[in-house]
Amino acid sequence: MKLGRILLAFGTVAGALAFFAAILVTMTGGRDRPAIGGPFRLKSHTGEIIDSVALKGHPYAVFFGFAGCPEVCPTTMLDMQRLLDRMGPPAQNFRVYFVSVDPERDTPEMLRYFLASFAPYIVGLTGTPAEIAGMAKSFGAYYRKVPTTGGDYTMDHSAFVYLMDATGNYVESIGYQEPEDRALAKLRALLGGSS
Repeated sequence: MKLGRILLAFGTVAGALAFFAAILVTMTGGRDRPAIGGPFRLKSHTGEIIDSVALKGHPYAVFFGFAGCPEVCPTTMLDMQRLLDRMGPPAQNFRVYFVSVDPERDTPEMLRYFLASFAPYIVGLTGTPAEIAGMAKSFGAYYRKVPTTGGDYTMDHSAFVYLMDATGNYVESIGYQEPEDRALAKLRALLGGSS
């Protein structure tokens, strides 16, 4: 049992290190840096289809998580809600897309239940496992299923909020529990405003 926990922790750390290495390569600049983001077409928690092509003209954010997440996902959504509320009018049409990395369980109904506690500008997205895997790969997002006792499972995942500009291009990320002033400065740079 103890060895299993050690191996699980090692696998989680190794996956996270690989993800952070990819982010560092991306942030260092240069001609060969990999692109972050790409086209997507997923179903929202309200049942409508969200197509990245139709989002052109408005900046937005993307976060990969799951409705059963005990801490990171709800904390990140609350942090984003607080930041966007502080932004005021410049954030009026801004959306945060919460992309489920657990499409087997996260139906639109499950996402609707999870997101009921948050502002309406936080929109849940789900799709087939292949659609989610393709989108996560294009964003460089890490996730994997982790078995738990009793035949159940949880999801291990990266915890970045990807900020996308009005043309759909990646600008930068907000890290988990990043200091509020720094995160707010990133949103101001993306959306304008001085709140």
